[in-house]
Amino acid sequence: MPPDAPLDVHRPPADLRDRIALGFVKLVKAAADAFFGRRYGHRAVVLETIAAVPGMVGATLQHLRALRRMQGDRGWIRTLLEEAENERMHLMTFIHVAQPTQFERLLVVLAQAFFYNLYFFVYLASPKTAHRITGYLEEEAVHSYTEYLARVDGGACTNVAAPGIAIEYWALPADARLREVIVAVRDDEIRHREVNHAYADTLTRSSASGPE
Repeated sequence: MPPDAPLDVHRPPADLRDRIALGFVKLVKAAADAFFGRRYGHRAVVLETIAAVPGMVGATLQHLRALRRMQGDRGWIRTLLEEAENERMHLMTFIHVAQPTQFERLLVVLAQAFFYNLYFFVYLASPKTAHRITGYLEEEAVHSYTEYLARVDGGACTNVAAPGIAIEYWALPADARLREVIVAVRDDEIRHREVNHAYADTLTRSSASGPE
């Protein structure tokens, strides 16, 4: 987690593109709430397959942009690739916590195909909007994992043993439980939230001074 980063915050939209980004994320949240309810483990499995898309798309297009312009990438490519890999590890972890059903596996395929293509074209048209979408998605992820943690602490969800893959990836104690995993994942999401909102702000300033 970035130093002093607030746990649960919301970035108010500053312009039309921000409002479009927020509106899209609200639709995604409504769909997730309607389908998964309080099944947070299954929710994590499906949504983390989508959450790993923005980093990969952004890294690819920033890479091509740097090649076209024959200039540096300001460190964005590595950061976005690390974000994509981190989200993939979230998925690999929660597969051990909540085994996805065959229908959920089909849902993953359909949702990923839709979201990848949508996000790709949004990023082509407006990288600033794309990063703001990711920032808002991460805000919702932080909120969702906070609710998941509360249900574990309250006994509504069993505090099972942490999967071995999570213990190794986050260097958790050998006797770590699900609670420690959720905290580690939430810290990752807070970092992604801060980074993507910062990238969107940077692109806003760039647009104000000239073409993106």
